[in-house]
Amino acid sequence: MKKIGLTGWILISMSAGIAAGLVIHYMAQPSWIDPFDKAMSVVTDVFLRLIKMIIAPLVFSTLVTGIAKLGDVRAVGRIGGKTLAWFIGASLLSLILGLVIMNIVRLGQSLQLPIPQDHEIRGIGSSSLSFKNFITHVFPQSVVEAMANNEILQIVVFSIFFGIGTAAIGERGKIVIRALEAVAEIILKVTGYVMNLAPLAAFAAVAAIVSFKGPEIIYTYGKFIFVFYCSVIGLWVMLAGISYLWIGRKVFTVLGNVKDVVLLAFSTASSEAAFPKLIEELEKSGCPNKIVSFVLPLGYSFNLDGSMLYMTFSSLFIAQAYGIHMPLATQISMLLVLMLTSKGIAGVPRASLVVIAGTLSMFHIPQQGLLLLLGIDQVLDMARSATNVVGNSLATAVICKMEGVLEEGVDS
Repeated sequence: MKKIGLTGWILISMSAGIAAGLVIHYMAQPSWIDPFDKAMSVVTDVFLRLIKMIIAPLVFSTLVTGIAKLGDVRAVGRIGGKTLAWFIGASLLSLILGLVIMNIVRLGQSLQLPIPQDHEIRGIGSSSLSFKNFITHVFPQSVVEAMANNEILQIVVFSIFFGIGTAAIGERGKIVIRALEAVAEIILKVTGYVMNLAPLAAFAAVAAIVSFKGPEIIYTYGKFIFVFYCSVIGLWVMLAGISYLWIGRKVFTVLGNVKDVVLLAFSTASSEAAFPKLIEELEKSGCPNKIVSFVLPLGYSFNLDGSMLYMTFSSLFIAQAYGIHMPLATQISMLLVLMLTSKGIAGVPRASLVVIAGTLSMFHIPQQGLLLLLGIDQVLDMARSATNVVGNSLATAVICKMEGVLEEGVDS
């Protein structure tokens, strides 16, 4: 009898979570729902904390060794240029897809909300999203502070400098490379232990939201959720189709190997949770460690395809809800702002909402419209987190093919 894998246990746990959430929502006393939600949040918080504990040392060790193994600055520049070009193309594809669909279906038009007097929204800051603050925030003033706060983009910047410096000193740098390779192996082993908690975390996350929202979470904004999920599937098909031009049927090998990781990101609504295991699955798919270790951390800062699609949907939905006419040129400008300000938001709680809040204020759209989406943000976040993982997996395989180092790999 075939042993149940991680995918099976997560699916079982999600189903059990839905059942448990509905039982609490309908049969328990109303006063029980809040304590149940808090109890479940302890499980999900612990799991995500364990994942975040792994991120900084893993990004640093894998990226430094990846850069150092490339051997010279020219190789780093060549692969980095190809990687960023792919990321920009994928981001534009996501933004344009969202723009086209929202202009066709116009999901927010039926709401016809009056424009509020006060355009401020409490609890979501937007003043920190200026161009100057974004640029300066990219560069760490302390690598210790960056690692303590899990600032992925800052860790990436430091790791690039450190990796280039390690490669530049030649033979002496190999000692550091071997040490960091050992660190990466240890962290990946720790990841395996943490992943054993994934089904429990999936159960807790789903049970909590269903108990609190009830079936309304499925049908209150059903149309928005349905169209967004259809768009996500369309984006997956487009990314897979474009990747097929480079890597052929290897697309199916990669997607087959990362299916557990995609499901993990979906169920926990966190692409961070998928990062450590994703490295292993991409290597199993035939992507050399030196490329995976370089491309994947960059992808987690620059290649958030699902988040891009979501931010386009949300921004245009809110504008339509308030009856604000936006010419095509203005919409395109807004998309370019979103593409710039969204870089490096991975791992920041509700970061997409922060970026949207800042963008709305720039185009004089009431930020109160974000309240329309807060109730279903968790459901939408599940899809965009999974999409981020799919996009980065395919991007890594394509870059390996461009460099001529994509191997046969093993199907899971």
